[in-house]
Amino acid sequence: MVLPKPFDRARAQRTFESLAAEGFTPDDATRPTLEAAFGNSPFLARLAVREHAILRTLLADPHAAVATANDLALSASTAETQADAMARLRIAKRRAALAIALADIAGLWDLDDVTRALTEFADACVKGALRFALRETAERAEYGERDPTALEATTGLTVLAMGKYGALELNYSSDIDLVVFYDPRRFPFKKRDDLRGAAVDIVRAVVKLLTEQTADGYVFRVDLRLRPDAGATQVAISTDAAEAYYEGMGQNWERAAFIKARACAGDPETGAHFLKAIEPFIWRRNLDFAAIEDIHSIKRQIHAHGGHGQIAVAGHNIKLGRGGIREIEFFAQTQQLILGGRIPSLRQSRTLEALDALQARGLVTPETTTNLKHAYAFLRTLEHRLQMIEDEQTHVVPKSDDGVAHIACFMGYDSGQAFGDALTHQLETVQGHYARLFEREQELAAPEGNLVFTGVEEDPGTLETLTTMGFRNAAHVSAAIRGWHHGRIRATRSARARELLTKLVPVLLPALAATADPDTAFAQFDRFLTNLPAGVQLFSQFLARPDFLRLIATIVGSAPRLAQHLARAPATLDALIDADFLRTLPSRAQLDTQLADQLMRSGDYEGALDATRRFAREQIFRVGVQIIEGAAKADAAGPALANIAEAVIAGLLPIVESELAENHGRIPGGEFAVVAMGKLGGREMTA
Repeated sequence: MVLPKPFDRARAQRTFESLAAEGFTPDDATRPTLEAAFGNSPFLARLAVREHAILRTLLADPHAAVATANDLALSASTAETQADAMARLRIAKRRAALAIALADIAGLWDLDDVTRALTEFADACVKGALRFALRETAERAEYGERDPTALEATTGLTVLAMGKYGALELNYSSDIDLVVFYDPRRFPFKKRDDLRGAAVDIVRAVVKLLTEQTADGYVFRVDLRLRPDAGATQVAISTDAAEAYYEGMGQNWERAAFIKARACAGDPETGAHFLKAIEPFIWRRNLDFAAIEDIHSIKRQIHAHGGHGQIAVAGHNIKLGRGGIREIEFFAQTQQLILGGRIPSLRQSRTLEALDALQARGLVTPETTTNLKHAYAFLRTLEHRLQMIEDEQTHVVPKSDDGVAHIACFMGYDSGQAFGDALTHQLETVQGHYARLFEREQELAAPEGNLVFTGVEEDPGTLETLTTMGFRNAAHVSAAIRGWHHGRIRATRSARARELLTKLVPVLLPALAATADPDTAFAQFDRFLTNLPAGVQLFSQFLARPDFLRLIATIVGSAPRLAQHLARAPATLDALIDADFLRTLPSRAQLDTQLADQLMRSGDYEGALDATRRFAREQIFRVGVQIIEGAAKADAAGPALANIAEAVIAGLLPIVESELAENHGRIPGGEFAVVAMGKLGGREMTA
């Protein structure tokens, strides 16, 4: 890559003057690299002045400089105090960041060298912080082993690196995605007799060491939200609980996340055992159509997040926008998820290696692989340059002309126009390949906009869509649906149910939104769904019969008493599915016959009472549904309800008479009759 020119020569000169005041003068060989760094990155200029004493060493041998920084980060484990540990980690971060950036800008390292160095430094920091936290815990607990390295390797707690960090693809200014598990059979510490409490405290200590802002800055932002059901679980989870979660409730987007997972710190035996245990979850051998559709929904989640408008230069999000880095990653990942269970060679964590594996199996053409690899290198380098300017976690090209000119210069282009042309070419290339892969895929959206509820983050576009649809409390609706996707209710605890749910929600929400009070309708439907013992059959019915779904939406949105009945007795759905349910209301004779049939199968006296209650509730529900659907006139309700009451009385009479006679005997010559009074007598009953 061409050595960039300094965008701000004046700042570069001021930085050289500051360094000269500290006794540092660059030689002719290193001055152009430093001028490029200082003239394009205020952040690197500040770091260089602060680290002037070792700047020459950083320039002479960046590999050795980063190795020394790694050692300093690891030495945090032996620090006397937490403040000392934090200082060591932050000083190491400054030196590693400066050495890696200078090697990158000078063209000494390629993209793979840069991302590996960033990742390996992050590993050293996580290990150093974890060892310090374990050592402190052991000292407080008076645990026999105090050596931090031995503690890390034997205490059953594993830290998994996820995402780019897991794949050795970390970017210059990035969060690190971590998931922490502990093996309850190996983990030796307790907090008030609670293993999890002690593990959680250790994780919190690690996060504090890495994230807290001090006079020396911070080390890494830490994201722990990729753990199982992050909204409802602690930051450390037992391996047993995690395995049970992934086996029973893991989602396809979580499968995608684990493609890149690796143990980066902690007990290596625990980490290796856990990743081996969940291989069947990550790499499913058999996928039906619904599962493949759900995998494709991850693509829609990508489209739902920032900047996914048309391709542009100024203001374009090169990570999440059209033609961006995420599309290249998902181009590979979706095929890995679908085929990796049967083709082990596709199980590659790194994006470029995954593309090569797909090409080797004839699943991707050589031209496609070459195009996507070139685009990936360009976009990742651009991402690094954007982040180097001020150490910001940004993926967005500046919106101003001056900002575009600045990043163009930092990328080695003579003009914003030349840079824009190159960027547009790469984005369009990626978008073309990505679109062809998904050319038959429908968007997960309503006409009003996005409806996406999977993944870690709440989708702002989805909240806007829900509000547009008429839901007053969009955040509540979104949270409830995300809970469904996490298997927090019985109906969605199977993978099949959640896969069907992905397709169902964009159909369900417009149906509920069409009712008089969408929020109330949703709350009633949520209550109904919560009481279901399972969801696969019902969700399949909803998808196959939109009229059935519309009927349920009408009930929960227009008839609170009927909705409450549905929530209390979801078995009523079996009757609703029957095509006869909305036809002519049954006559008294038909009711007598139906009840008699059920009573014959009821067994004993209590069984007869239960059968009659179910029959009466179902028939009363049927009358209500027919009236709100217009299948029966309102004035037909009184006679219909009277027929139900009379059928129930007539059906139970001989059973009750027999029960009384058995317990108390009969009065010779005695007879009795049931006389209907009031509304029953007048056949004007109400529900």
